[in-house]
Amino acid sequence: MKTFPEFMKNPINKVDASQQNTADIEGYFFQGADETQIAFWECHADRVSQKHSHPFDEYMVCVSGEYTAYVNGKEIILRPGDELLIPSGTEQWGKCIAGTRTIHAFGGNRIKK
Repeated sequence: MKTFPEFMKNPINKVDASQQNTADIEGYFFQGADETQIAFWECHADRVSQKHSHPFDEYMVCVSGEYTAYVNGKEIILRPGDELLIPSGTEQWGKCIAGTRTIHAFGGNRIKK
């Protein structure tokens, strides 16, 4: 697959560009009853994200392409099937190449409706 299935990309679940740390990527999210969230990101061109942190843990898995994460200044390259747990409060940023798809689970409310 080169993209997430259409049922996962309902426009009412789309992440607004103002809430993205990476310009010009496509993202959709689902929220649990406990306010935790899952987000699906597709990177259509090479991009770099802004430095940021979250007040909750973040888990991510690379589905396709390549994502280079920088966590507390350490470079971690994620390829399909690779996982990463980023503890709350940790400074992070990253780079994705065109065609990269990632899934992120947030231990809190990352995306505001």
